[in-house]
Amino acid sequence: MLWIAMLVSFVMAILITPLVRRLAFLIGAVDHPNARKVHLRTMPRIGGLAIFIAFFIGYALLLPTSRYNDAILIGAVVILLTGLIDDRFQLTARVKLMGQMIATVVVLNSGMRIELINLPFDQQLYLGSWSIPVTVLWLIGITNAINLIDGLDGLAAGVSSIALGTIALLAIIQGNVYLTMMALLLLASTLGFLVHNFYPAKIFMGDTGALFLGYMLAVFSLIGFKNVTLFSLVVPVLLLGLPISDTIFAIVRRLVQGRPPMSPDKSHMHHQLIDMGFTTRQAVLLMYGMTFFFGIASILFAKTTMLGAVITFVIVLIVIELIVESTELIHPNYKPIIHTSRRLLGRPKA
Repeated sequence: MLWIAMLVSFVMAILITPLVRRLAFLIGAVDHPNARKVHLRTMPRIGGLAIFIAFFIGYALLLPTSRYNDAILIGAVVILLTGLIDDRFQLTARVKLMGQMIATVVVLNSGMRIELINLPFDQQLYLGSWSIPVTVLWLIGITNAINLIDGLDGLAAGVSSIALGTIALLAIIQGNVYLTMMALLLLASTLGFLVHNFYPAKIFMGDTGALFLGYMLAVFSLIGFKNVTLFSLVVPVLLLGLPISDTIFAIVRRLVQGRPPMSPDKSHMHHQLIDMGFTTRQAVLLMYGMTFFFGIASILFAKTTMLGAVITFVIVLIVIELIVESTELIHPNYKPIIHTSRRLLGRPKA
């Protein structure tokens, strides 16, 4: 029955997206080109509505149950409405944050939160009263991280799909039936939308989709924290390494440049790849590859020995640093590893 529901969600997303595209033009929920945008023509935005509807249809066929079910769905509706209104009326950052906080409070009231963090040598750090602020930071951070990478055709949808597939695989390993069904249903819905969203896109997911997918990814990985033998804090961080690292280095870059940390710019990783000469399609596929790498790393970290986990984590940190330096994500002159390597090899700086 799960595969039937997935097929239904996939097909419905393909069929509903053109209708949502018409609706976007009808109500004026469109994205106009500007200096920060890559696209050159006015595009419809609210494609995330198609993902949500297709997901909900598949959900109605399966009706997966969990003690957190109502909270997840209510929070999802709040996030969806926040994104829809923003796509049409351009909400301020403060108002959008209020919508996200409402959804977060709903999740917290259900009892879902990060209660402990796995440490080396089978030790556990219980967060106690700190569990609430840590959970809020996680939910708000991941929700917005997906939104920040939504800058090229098919990028956010593809990255989210890879992350959802990895979460589903980890949930299967864990034996978490509810999380498996929810992740696979959302994966099918997102892939159906990606048919219309991959380069050259016919519609953008907008904040409607980016916030919704970010919220669901944050919640799904939060569900995984309940089983501390598999989902330690590092696993979802590795899994969502691309949007998390892009967000962190965007903040660092703006602080280095003396600008407000939340001010928009055109220096995110996907922008940098375009400036390096990659086409939109090439840049998106390259970032898909990075996400696959992070997904594989998260699985290895979850299933390997302590030594293997440490080695995996160190390799990931080195890869992230090399990506940051190669794409000049912080500053054109920030290349410590690359410059050191060139000196050791007797080559001048580029």
